[in-house]
Amino acid sequence: MKNIRNFCIIAHIDHGKSTLADRLLEVTKTITPKEMQEQTLDSMDLERERGITIKSKAIQMQHVHNDEAYTLNLIDTPGHVDFAYEVSRSIAACEGALLIVDATQGIQAQTISNLYQAVDHDLTIIPVLNKMDMPNAMPEEVEDQIIDLLGCKRNEIIHASGKTGMGIDAILEAIVENVPPPVGDPEAPLQALIFDSVFNSFRGIIAYFKVVNGEIRKGDFVKFFNTEKEYYADEVGVLGLGLVPRDVMKTGDVGYIISGIKTSKEVKVGDTITHVKRKCAKAIAGFEEVKPMVFAGVYPIDTEDYEDFRVAIEKLQLNDASLTFMPESSAALGFGFRCGFLGLLHMEIVQERLDREYNMDVITTVPNVPYNVYTTRGEKLEVHNPAGLPDGGSIDYVEEPYISAQIITHADYIGNIMNLCLGKRGELVKQHYLTTNRVELVFDMPLAEIVFDFYDKLKSISKGYASFDYHTTGYRPSKLVKLDILLNGENVDALSALTHVNNAYNLGKRMCEKLKELIPRQQFDVAIQAAIGAKIISRETVKALRKDVTAKCYGGDITRKRKLLEKQKKGKKRMKQVGNVEVPQKAFLAVLKLD
Repeated sequence: MKNIRNFCIIAHIDHGKSTLADRLLEVTKTITPKEMQEQTLDSMDLERERGITIKSKAIQMQHVHNDEAYTLNLIDTPGHVDFAYEVSRSIAACEGALLIVDATQGIQAQTISNLYQAVDHDLTIIPVLNKMDMPNAMPEEVEDQIIDLLGCKRNEIIHASGKTGMGIDAILEAIVENVPPPVGDPEAPLQALIFDSVFNSFRGIIAYFKVVNGEIRKGDFVKFFNTEKEYYADEVGVLGLGLVPRDVMKTGDVGYIISGIKTSKEVKVGDTITHVKRKCAKAIAGFEEVKPMVFAGVYPIDTEDYEDFRVAIEKLQLNDASLTFMPESSAALGFGFRCGFLGLLHMEIVQERLDREYNMDVITTVPNVPYNVYTTRGEKLEVHNPAGLPDGGSIDYVEEPYISAQIITHADYIGNIMNLCLGKRGELVKQHYLTTNRVELVFDMPLAEIVFDFYDKLKSISKGYASFDYHTTGYRPSKLVKLDILLNGENVDALSALTHVNNAYNLGKRMCEKLKELIPRQQFDVAIQAAIGAKIISRETVKALRKDVTAKCYGGDITRKRKLLEKQKKGKKRMKQVGNVEVPQKAFLAVLKLD
């Protein structure tokens, strides 16, 4: 056990975690040059295309230091704020963390928030200055930032480059010497923490775990503590580039278990595995439930695909523990699910994965955040979608979730960023200069305001230099109204939105204008209206396609033309009663990108 080291890699987006992990695998000869490729641990096509890590990946490496063999278990984690839950689970399975900072960009918002998580779990932090081969690297300046943040000595910061392989040996040496070995009692009853799971269509669910106490052998009869299900461990082993079976997994080991589990409900990430006969007294603590922050209705385009869609989303949830869903139905879209996501990028990725991995074409409604509604009777309701809002007369007040947003940026962009945040109902809490030209701004803001386009706007006004991170701070009372969109007097529930009273008129007008562009012309006039309760606040009309019925009249009395036009008018009126308006998928998506 004294020769095992469990560590993860944490950093902001695009600071070179996956490239550095490639070099570690190369130097420890975990993978052959033939297997080597860019971002080796990012197995999803989507991750390669976008150049981001979406799933944490665990892999075991063997390393010889001072003629002693060491087993290093590495977990590569994502950097985007939407996948912070993956990071929290990886940190729970480690004793040390490599904190990677880009020498060209310095410390950014995600660096700080991931570091705080690691410090909370008492992990040993090894600071690494990456991308030292770049001509625009600023080592002294960034070192000062790291020393301010960590309080470490300058000679403890390792200079490295994921591209050229510089400093990799120093990183391996620091891991072996500084990261403590796992602590646990090999003689105690088995306690293993599940930190991830994947679905394999041939072998069922594969759960990844770390053995905290005791040991597990192939063929053992084990029990999952929280779900209280019992299984035989058909296969246990360690994680190489593939799965490597072993006969026994001892205290401190990180590996996988296959026990023929078919349904997703039976494996919960954060659960504890123990033996049925000699079970542990209590589950491993310190694992919080995920809290989704953005909710949207997801519906199959073809209503007959509902069952396949349900199976697909259950399998996807195994692979992505931060996705939550519950069934719901809509008058416009049929049966589907109300899904909870950690953010907009997360929502986009889930949609893309449903399409690629399960061939599911889906429509996603306007995303919104959870609200607490207090009625005049004193009841408290949690509302995830506008359809669940009670009528105006019975509402006492509504509370919406607030966040503390931390933005780190270059001093040149402060004015623009302040305008953006204040325009989104933000309140400046503090302004702190990290160096002469880098500033940290902290705002209190409603979560609903950052759900749509905040991140994109922040990146464009700061020319990509601002980094952004947030955490929720609780609920506050707010003046919210439900904005309905009516087509020919019919309410389209999938386009409804809950919005602040100050934004309602503007949003209603913009939605009507956008829908006018996107809804195809029919044989009759289509009225598009935005309404708050019974009050119409905006209207646009899509003009009817009309045949020129008077073309055959030339000369003669005007009453002949009038008669034909009246006849056409009656026909259009009749058609309007039976015709229904199809809302294209583009219209649902366009509402999200109104700017």
